[in-house]
Amino acid sequence: MLPNALTLAALLAVSGSASSMTDAELAGIVDQRLAGDRTGACLAVALVDGDAVARTYRCADGTANPRIGADSAFEIGSVSKTMTAALLAQLIAEGKASLDDPLSAWLPAGTAVPTFEGQPILLRHVVTHTSGLPALPARMQMTDPADPYATLTPEALLASLGDVTLTRAPGAQFEYSNFASMLLSYAIAQRAGQPFESLINSRLFAPLGMDQAHIAQRPDGVRAAAGHLPNGSGTPAWTIPGDMAGVGGVRATLDDMVRYVQAQLGHAEGATAAPVLAALQLTHQPVSQHPPVAMHWMIVPLAGRNVLMHEGGTGGFSSLVGFDPAQGRGVVILSDTAVSALGGLGSLGAHLLDPSVPPGKPRKLTTPPSELIDGLVGTWCFDTGMQAELARSGDTLTIHPPGQPVFELAYDDAGDFFPTQFDAVLTPQRAADGSYSIVWRQGGGTSVATRVTDGAPAAAAAANGASRGDVPLEDYAGSYTLMPGFVLKVDSADGRLRAQATGQGAFPLDATGTDSFAAPAFGIELHFRRDADGEVTSLELHQGEQVLRGARI
Repeated sequence: MLPNALTLAALLAVSGSASSMTDAELAGIVDQRLAGDRTGACLAVALVDGDAVARTYRCADGTANPRIGADSAFEIGSVSKTMTAALLAQLIAEGKASLDDPLSAWLPAGTAVPTFEGQPILLRHVVTHTSGLPALPARMQMTDPADPYATLTPEALLASLGDVTLTRAPGAQFEYSNFASMLLSYAIAQRAGQPFESLINSRLFAPLGMDQAHIAQRPDGVRAAAGHLPNGSGTPAWTIPGDMAGVGGVRATLDDMVRYVQAQLGHAEGATAAPVLAALQLTHQPVSQHPPVAMHWMIVPLAGRNVLMHEGGTGGFSSLVGFDPAQGRGVVILSDTAVSALGGLGSLGAHLLDPSVPPGKPRKLTTPPSELIDGLVGTWCFDTGMQAELARSGDTLTIHPPGQPVFELAYDDAGDFFPTQFDAVLTPQRAADGSYSIVWRQGGGTSVATRVTDGAPAAAAAANGASRGDVPLEDYAGSYTLMPGFVLKVDSADGRLRAQATGQGAFPLDATGTDSFAAPAFGIELHFRRDADGEVTSLELHQGEQVLRGARI
C-alpha cells in the first residue's frame, strides 16, 4: 500500500479544522466519494467528534435500503493488529512483557528463530514491521486462493521461521509482515494460556462494550456482512485459524468500532475499562522513527499534530480507523467490498479528520481514449516471466494470457483497465519519452510488464533498475520538501536509486530517461530539475493526477 500511504501522507500534511456533523451531513460526504462507484461497494462510516457521533450506511447504487446496517459485522482485516498490540500493551503495563523481549522467548522452546549477526528479533521489531521476516510464512499451503489462511497450522507457522535467513539487522528497515504479526498473535495467546478469541473478548471487547465484535463465535443478533470483489461479485469470508487470528481475523459492527475509537480517545465507561484505556495510550507512543510507527499504528503528520491510522483488508472487505488525539476526533470506515488495490479508503478518512483534504471521488465506467488503446496493443512480458497479448476490441482492450481464454477489459475514469470476469487491475504508465509500461495487480500481488520488441533486452535492463552510466546516482541524493512536513529523501543503495517519503518505507527507482526515474508498481514518476550550472535543485513527483514539486534542501 505504499502508493496509498504516500498519497495519504501528502494529504494529511494539509491543515484544516472539522466540526461535529449530523448523520445526514455525513451521508452527503460519503456520497461524494461513493455514489456511482463502479465497485458497487457499501460503506458503514462513523465520525467521532468529542461526545458526538455521526453515523451513516451508504451504497454506491444509492439504494434507500442498503445491504448493510447496524447489525452487520464486517471483516476489519489488519486493523485487528492494533487490537493485538493492545493486548501486548496490557501485559507490558502489568510488568509481564517488554518491547525489548526477544521474539524467541515468546515461542515454544526449540523454535528456530533467525538472527542477523547475533542480533535477535525483538517484540518492538514485530509491532513496527521491522523484523526482517517476509510477508507470509514459507510453509503456508494456500489450497483456496479465496480463503488463503484457512489451512495454516501453528506447526507450519513456527516451522517457517527455520526457512528464513535475515538479510539485514532487525529494526533496520520497514517491511510489512503478516508472518511476524501472526507469530505475535500466537505468542500472546500461548503466554496467556487461553485461546486468542477468549483472550481478546475478556481483555478488550467486554471492557470496552464491543459486544458484537468476534472472531469465529458470532453473537446472537449479529449478521455477517457479505464480502465483495472490486468487480462487484461476491467472495467467501476469510478464515484465520485459532491463535493466529490477531493478524486480521476480527469481525465487528460499526458501533463496536465506534467504541474502540472512543477508547483510543480516552472515553469508555466502567471500572474494567480503565486498564484498557491505559494500555491503548501506550500503543500510541512512537516505537520506530523510520518511518514513524507506534505499536501497530502508523503515525502521520497533520498540521503539526500526530494522527494515528491503520487500514485493513481481506478478500472481500476494506477498513480504516484513524484518530487525532489532540483534537479528540476519530473516524471509522467499513466497506463490504475490497478496494485496497483501487486506492483504499484513505482520502475519505483524511477528509473526515480534516475537511480541507478532498474526500476522493468514485470510479466510474468510461471509454478509454483511442490513442491509449493503440499505445497498449501488443505483446507484454511480465517480471514473473509470463507473457500476455493486449488487443483492441471495439473501443476497449482484451487480454490473452497463453493457454487461457481471451478476457475483455473495462475501463474507469481513474485510468485503470480491469477484467470483467475476475478481480484484477491493469494500470498503464507512460514515461517521459512516450513509451508505456503496465502494472498488473491481482490477489494482493503486483507485477510490472514491458512491451516485447526488438529492443526488449535493453528495456528489461532499465526496468530492472540499471542506472544511467553517464549520470552518477549521487547527483540526485538529498531531501526534497514537497509540502510542509512532507519530505522525500532520495539516496542510492546497491547501485540503485531509492526514495523514502515522510512516514513511509523506502522504495526503489528505475531509470527511465535523462534525470527521470520511476517506481512503476506504485505509479510514481520522479523528474529531477537542474540549474544553469547543471546541479540538481528540485524534482517533480507524479502520481496519478497529482503533481508535487519540491526544492532540494
